[in-house]
Amino acid sequence: MALLTCQNISLAYERHTVLSELSFQVHAGNYLCIIGENGSGKSSLIKAILGLIPTVNGTISLGEELSKHEIAYLPQQNAAQKDFPASVYEVVLSGRLSSKRFFSFYSRKDKQEAEANMERLGVLSLKDKSFRELSGGQQQRVLLARAFSTDMKLLIVDEPTVGLDAYATAELYRMIAEINASGVAVIMVTHDVEAAKKYATHILYLQNKPLFFGSKKDYFSGNHGESEENRDNA
Repeated sequence: MALLTCQNISLAYERHTVLSELSFQVHAGNYLCIIGENGSGKSSLIKAILGLIPTVNGTISLGEELSKHEIAYLPQQNAAQKDFPASVYEVVLSGRLSSKRFFSFYSRKDKQEAEANMERLGVLSLKDKSFRELSGGQQQRVLLARAFSTDMKLLIVDEPTVGLDAYATAELYRMIAEINASGVAVIMVTHDVEAAKKYATHILYLQNKPLFFGSKKDYFSGNHGESEENRDNA
């Protein structure tokens, strides 16, 4: 059974349709890369999946094996996030909030889980540092450690390598691939076609409506009617 199903959805921004007639599914272990030009509806789709904006038509549903608190989100970084006034430990520990009831306190298990995930992502030594003092690559590692703390089954990432140097980019892709290899489904918005070619299992190509959804093999072999030029510019 699919973890996530989008059925014939349409989305709008300020009353203007930005995406229409979209249907696809994500299963456990899938690595779906969403590609397309700016303004093609990629960010709106992510917001709709996260429940931040409603659909105009159609439905977005979670399978029986996926609940909302098992969806982790690694957003595209912006100035506000980079200046977030909290310690690394506080940021990672906050990932446990999604599975808690209102006004619940962090348990010893929550704190142990946070430290284990910081160690797993190589940021335990940064535990007491301010998040805003970290490099872009370090901040993304911390946010991945926070994602691990949500007991995730689906990881959604939006242009995760923006502003990172080549080494940090390669490391981030490697870590996301490891997460996927552990059985976690990944949905990644990206302009990096080479990364999609290397890591994805499936491709969703958008241009205000779905131009392709299917396997990576079919997409890059051209079995969908799109030109090579369009694929290279996605």
